[in-house]
Amino acid sequence: MSTYPDAPGHRNVDTSIAAADTLAPKLGRLQRMAEDAIRDAGWLGLTADELAARLNMDRWSIQPRTSELKRKGLIRDSGQRRPNCTGKKAIVWTAA
Repeated sequence: MSTYPDAPGHRNVDTSIAAADTLAPKLGRLQRMAEDAIRDAGWLGLTADELAARLNMDRWSIQPRTSELKRKGLIRDSGQRRPNCTGKKAIVWTAA
């Protein structure tokens, strides 16, 4: 059995566990898509909102992939910040 970040995380609540179980078969593909998009963005990087828009996906589906990819050492916090959809500053991710 895989563990985070190779398996989706959850909060030990039945609904969270069910969501993680549903996502598990797609996780590798989603991580690859996210990593490729961030790598393609080069030094400009992407925020989670920008990543979701680029992949034409819901932010709530793709944002957790950034935490997983960071844990794997595949992307990093660039130190840049840009506003997200709420106007708050968001991490800009770049390839490691």
